[in-house]
Amino acid sequence: MDASPILLVLTPRGLTTAQDIAAGLDGCQIHGLSGRVPGANHAFTDTIAHIRSLWSDGHPVIGICASGILIRALAPLLTDKHAEAPVLAVSEDGASVVPLLGGHYGANDLARTIAGHLEGHAAITTAGDTAFGLALDRPPAGYRLANPKDAKPVMAALLSGASVRIDGDAPWLTESDLPRASDAALTLTVTDKAMAGSENQLVYHPKTLAVGVGCARGCDPQELIDLLETQLAASGLSKGAVACVTSLDLKADEVAMNALAHHLAVPFRVFSADRLEAETPRLKNPSEVVFGEVGCHGVSEGSALAAAGPDGVLAVEKHKTANATVAIARAPSPIDAAAVGRARGHLSVIGIGPGADDWRTPEATRLLAAAEDVVGYSLYLDIVAPHITGKTHHNFPLGAEEDRVRFALEEAGKGKNVALISSGDAGIYAMGALVFELLDRDPDNGGVSDAARRITVTNAPGISALQAASARIGAPLGHDFCAISLSDLLTPWEAIEKRLHAAAEGDFVIAFYNPVSMRRRTQLATAREILLKHRPADTPVVLGVNLGRPEEVMRVTTLDALTVDEVDMLTTVLVGSSNSRAVQKSDGSTFVYTPRGYAKRIDAPKDQKQGDAA
Repeated sequence: MDASPILLVLTPRGLTTAQDIAAGLDGCQIHGLSGRVPGANHAFTDTIAHIRSLWSDGHPVIGICASGILIRALAPLLTDKHAEAPVLAVSEDGASVVPLLGGHYGANDLARTIAGHLEGHAAITTAGDTAFGLALDRPPAGYRLANPKDAKPVMAALLSGASVRIDGDAPWLTESDLPRASDAALTLTVTDKAMAGSENQLVYHPKTLAVGVGCARGCDPQELIDLLETQLAASGLSKGAVACVTSLDLKADEVAMNALAHHLAVPFRVFSADRLEAETPRLKNPSEVVFGEVGCHGVSEGSALAAAGPDGVLAVEKHKTANATVAIARAPSPIDAAAVGRARGHLSVIGIGPGADDWRTPEATRLLAAAEDVVGYSLYLDIVAPHITGKTHHNFPLGAEEDRVRFALEEAGKGKNVALISSGDAGIYAMGALVFELLDRDPDNGGVSDAARRITVTNAPGISALQAASARIGAPLGHDFCAISLSDLLTPWEAIEKRLHAAAEGDFVIAFYNPVSMRRRTQLATAREILLKHRPADTPVVLGVNLGRPEEVMRVTTLDALTVDEVDMLTTVLVGSSNSRAVQKSDGSTFVYTPRGYAKRIDAPKDQKQGDAA
């Protein structure tokens, strides 16, 4: 997950230290306590809540404050030390840098980096780091520990004075300060062979194996998984040494191949036919039939070798079943899967809600953090700016919705993880429908490329404007309701007017989206006239302006008093039904609700009161 570090500052003095850190640490932002820390990238008011929100969203938190503040904020949230974002406390003068959480998951390294920049002291307390400069349970990228449960007793023995013997090649081990002896009882083994390990032997698998696969369209995933497992067992190789699953780009959306990658917990990467054809001289089983079908002489062997690089060799030649083929290539050093071919590509269609952080779902925040590129209207990108630091931004103006969505799909088709951002819920009068429309269109009729059509799509719901407005004022959506957009840019006014009459006659509570604009000044007035023919003049109308933002204003008026001049494009209009009520409280505030009909049940016969209303 790509979550940028956040520098949390509570005092003006701490701001100077934060600015020094930011100058030497790419991609981080400064969040300052509102009213006390001017000049920060983002202001917050509730310190404890903000710390919890940032950390829960996966951001490394660097607090220029007392460690106790961070500890008290996060203590109730601590559950799994293997899934915790780094947390560091830095003294206001920058002299001390203390990693509090996530020592083995980036905090210790981050502390050393910050201390070096500030010429301060990194207070590393993790035993392995202080004694030997490494953590045996957290090997570097490119290696996997086969038996992590045994790391603790091995480290305990080392800290008690034992020595180790290193079998295999791993620079991060051989260049460490570990005490070594040729006859040591403890062994650190580096191998791509399948080994279980023990309390006296830690087994590290270098990710040097690339699995190349081919299969018929619609192949049963289990057939492909079983084929690979059989070949791994027959060759004595460990699936822990597999760096990636690879194939031809025409298979990017093949269910069985994606299932195999998920089964192995490794990336799925694809190559063009031209790139695989370049591997023909190294193939053990080239096929003219395959060439005639897809334009290269071998998919499984070719993609495995392409991933393993020019010095890679086939460890397992092509084997096949009725519907699948598999081959395995070995690289001389760990494979960086991110640099191999391209990914299938993913598009997250994200509704960020009305704007407030509290109204954005955890799923939306996680998808934002994971994205490489973010696409959207500039206002929406500004709203989530603290969460997309360091990512590539693609701003599009209002009115360029199709260009925006097409661009996002095509960028995802290049193998990127892209976030397309909408306010509210992306599936309600927003970009969600257009995403699926473009995927559905024929390529010759304005559709997207083949690569874009093969990506995965996640549509993350958000809190819509109608929900936010209703929640702010009470419960006007407590009974049947509908939503109608008054914009006739894409829908003929005749169709909108027909829906207005139907909603009015049906006595629905109505949420109006796009009620007015600089050009459109008559539609809301017409809608009001239609509704007044079917419901009382004193029907409550809720106007929610800038919902969830600092400029938020909530007003309650009546259908008879409603005027176009008090509404703009940032206003959500909720018009009650004939049963909706506006109630003024003793403190002068007003709430609006639409009764569901519970009062009618009070005097109902007993047999009609069973259970709750559906």
